[in-house]
Amino acid sequence: MVVFPCCKINLGLNVVERRSDGYHNIETVFYPIPLHDNLEVLSAKNATQPYLFHQTGYELEGTPDNNLVIRVLNQLREDYKQIPPLEIWLHKRIPSGAGLGGGSSDAAFMMRLLNEQYDLQMDDEDIEYRLSQLGADCAFFYKAKPAYATGIGDQLMQLDFDLAGWNLVLVKPKVTVSTRDAYAMVHPKPSEESLLLSLSRPPETWKDTVKNDFEPSVFHRYPEIAAIKRTLYDMGATYAAMSGSGSSVYGLFRNHQPEAAEIFHDCFVAEMRLRLPQT
Repeated sequence: MVVFPCCKINLGLNVVERRSDGYHNIETVFYPIPLHDNLEVLSAKNATQPYLFHQTGYELEGTPDNNLVIRVLNQLREDYKQIPPLEIWLHKRIPSGAGLGGGSSDAAFMMRLLNEQYDLQMDDEDIEYRLSQLGADCAFFYKAKPAYATGIGDQLMQLDFDLAGWNLVLVKPKVTVSTRDAYAMVHPKPSEESLLLSLSRPPETWKDTVKNDFEPSVFHRYPEIAAIKRTLYDMGATYAAMSGSGSSVYGLFRNHQPEAAEIFHDCFVAEMRLRLPQT
């Protein structure tokens, strides 16, 4: 079975407060975008190992056992012994360290695939709970529909929110931003206005009201990321922002931007037309 894990952008990201457990409460909107990894899983006949893992595309750090796809497999095998030895192919098209949630998406799609392929009969609540144990945004990718996220990003409320027809330019520089470092640099504060209220207005108004609280400190440390956002606005973006804690930056355009790859020639660049999220 083959699935295609998507990624997301953050529409606004307010870091509201630091919690007593060391984590931070946030509010943000996760919006799925059509940039995908490829994940294929087959039963491995005559295998002598629990799994064979092949990873291509963007190189990932760490060992296979640290990959969220394998962590999902190991977690489920504790309760579902019918899962046989597997051969797994993961082709990474979503860059890591970009604030796009690619690894979390791989985890969610892997769990959904195993549930269907091996008839594990897990319901939505069970799957979403298991995913929440792996990462704050993992559960979002199980349904991959626009959602308002609070708590540490794990409290989700689905939204009727549609950017279909907008063109998106996504740019990731070579530099990556540690999420841990980004939180260490940020100054939490309650937002002046509800993010949902700000996003209810036309995108033409978002530049002044829909903010990512990570940007000031991240841009100060990595001026090349700030330069990408400025360039997107110079190109005519209606709205531009960093996704998550970076390092990718996206711009929303009314019209296609065929020159983006040339302008950002030393970066990862993806151009896409947004569509109505699947129901």
